[in-house]
Amino acid sequence: MMKLLHAADLHLDTPFSDTPELKQALLSVPGQLARLCRAEGCQAVLLSGDLFDGPWSRESVQTLKDAMEDMAVPVFVSPGNHDHLGAGSPYTGTRWPGNVHIFESPTVTAVEVERLGLKVYGAGYHGIDCPPLLEGFRAEGDALYHVAVLHGDPGQVGSPYCPVTAVQVRESALDYLALGHIHKGGHFRAGQTLCAWPGCAMGRGWDETGEKGALIVTLDGPAQIRTVTLEGPRFHALRTVVEGDPVAALERVLPPVPNGDYYRIELTGETERPDLVALRQVFRGFAHLELVDRTTVPVDLWGSAGEDTLEGTYFQILRSAMEHAGTEERKTLELAARISRQILEGREVELP
Repeated sequence: MMKLLHAADLHLDTPFSDTPELKQALLSVPGQLARLCRAEGCQAVLLSGDLFDGPWSRESVQTLKDAMEDMAVPVFVSPGNHDHLGAGSPYTGTRWPGNVHIFESPTVTAVEVERLGLKVYGAGYHGIDCPPLLEGFRAEGDALYHVAVLHGDPGQVGSPYCPVTAVQVRESALDYLALGHIHKGGHFRAGQTLCAWPGCAMGRGWDETGEKGALIVTLDGPAQIRTVTLEGPRFHALRTVVEGDPVAALERVLPPVPNGDYYRIELTGETERPDLVALRQVFRGFAHLELVDRTTVPVDLWGSAGEDTLEGTYFQILRSAMEHAGTEERKTLELAARISRQILEGREVELP
């Protein structure tokens, strides 16, 4: 059985100008990956690009080098669009540990680890875009396991970032294709090949919410993956409806014990305007809490019912129908009245 660690999109040296604590949290990721590799007994590591975000620092390079050396197994890196090969690349200007192989060719090449029965294919970006590297590719040879590590986009056929299609994956004859680039994890199987991407290793903003981590890949028959969440702050973009008490509304979505995560919560519903300053004081234990007031003042649904206007006639019809309706039908009629009132008053319509 072969066990691999697959990670991608660390984006070290992301410019956290206003949140230096996130920079330190991100620098802890390589060490976490090394500990995970050892704890799981992984026999090789696949890193699918964008390990750096752009301009790199000596600290981040040294941190990654130390972690790779601690992994003490073969490590394969496929540079991506953010850390592509070329002038100033940390990959070409740095001496990496002996267990690390950087795929520097712009076309797919292979490295065989005979003692593991493993053949690893990969390539590296030489600019911010990359052609479809898997087009016409097929794994060959008598190795027990054939895997590839690439920074590619499985979501858009016309992507400038090495687009990957199901047809290419099916015809590749790989056991496993380790992708990077997409920051939300996912996978699909085409033919005998499992194609997967772990997502970014740590969320860095409101467009990267939820748990983040790496994949443990098992090759014993058809490839299987298991997601392992890494430690570090997470971003949560949430919404809650205020029904009278805004404190209760926030308690419904926030954990009972404050933590170091980042929360952006939209308050919605028809209610009196909440006092955001007072709410932040109540929940002051959450160091990173952003509240957005999307509430609207209550409306009088039936205020114009019965007036000698088209509007008045319409609402009178709805109100009269409610008097003879069952419970579910009353809910539907009231919803129709509420949406109609929101439209008439130029408000944004929110469907339940």
